[in-house]
Amino acid sequence: MIKVLIVEDSRVVSEYLNYILSSDPEIQIVGNVSNGRQAIEFLKKKKPDVITMDIDMPIMDGLEATRIIMSTTPVPIIIVTASRNAKEVSISMEALAAGALSVEEKPRGIGHPDEEFQARKLIKIVKLMSEIKVVTRKFYMINKSESKLDVKISKHTIGDLNKKKIVVVGSSSGGPLVLQKIFSKITQEFPYPILVVQHIAVGFIDGLINWLRNTLLIPIQVATDNEVLKSGHIYFAPDHHQMGVSNSGKINLDKSDSYNGLCPSVAYLFKSVAEEYGKHAIGIILTGMGSDGANELKILKDAGSITIAQDKESSIVHGMPGVAIRLNAANYIMNPVEISDVLLNIEQYFTSINENLHENISKKGG
Repeated sequence: MIKVLIVEDSRVVSEYLNYILSSDPEIQIVGNVSNGRQAIEFLKKKKPDVITMDIDMPIMDGLEATRIIMSTTPVPIIIVTASRNAKEVSISMEALAAGALSVEEKPRGIGHPDEEFQARKLIKIVKLMSEIKVVTRKFYMINKSESKLDVKISKHTIGDLNKKKIVVVGSSSGGPLVLQKIFSKITQEFPYPILVVQHIAVGFIDGLINWLRNTLLIPIQVATDNEVLKSGHIYFAPDHHQMGVSNSGKINLDKSDSYNGLCPSVAYLFKSVAEEYGKHAIGIILTGMGSDGANELKILKDAGSITIAQDKESSIVHGMPGVAIRLNAANYIMNPVEISDVLLNIEQYFTSINENLHENISKKGG
């Protein structure tokens, strides 16, 4: 039985979450509290398997409660919020940085067209997150990993990495902090455009990008249709759009039905890049539930692309990368620090080439 604590100041919403989660025979609601301070007090008496946490609450909000819980008595926390205003979206991103595992949209209520879908999704997320063995500020444990590029990647392959034209990344649950980690060392001098599909609650992609902008040195934005790809820029797929590429080096956005049940879809992006770039791509699949993009990472690999899957030890949910590994779709299996070093190596390689070129031009001019 999965024991859940609901932290929500609205009595109506709390009862509705209780109704949804209690409908599954494997879930037991062990408490309903109305603010972060009460949640912390509850944990002194009983420890649930999962906490659903609202953000905007009186006395103590969800961010502060998450920080305290994850630094004292870690429990898997799912942020469940209805607000999409810039401030609360930003706070939700900070909660992920503090150790929350996922941000999910509050179900819209009985009678809404998406009622059944949202209820099933929340139940699935709760079950999945209950299996995660969190430790104090789990994400920051990644910093202790050591790079083993000299062991994992040969000099020949490093040379091949430096001959690509585009990087594509897919991630889901646990992805935001991993994305921050792997992009942390590169700048606008990075020689390729980077395209990302991140599964996140509708309305939260702008908040994620704004949060990343405050921590990264490379330009980052939501993709727009028919936009010319620029090296040293990161483009995120927008809500309700599939993101692909054209052979003329432009972004194609398709506001169509879901692809393999998802929109945006990692699979759609990877497939498009495999068709248009073939061997000239680097594909990276990160932490996330399900299998979105795993088969298409294999297509990229078979086309000659370099493919990387996040390892199990550093993944919050090893669904997507795990399936890719089982399909033999990944050339390399790495943690975020190692992936970050791969990207840094590429940038440094091109920087050194440009510096040598300028030096030679200067000598000839002199």
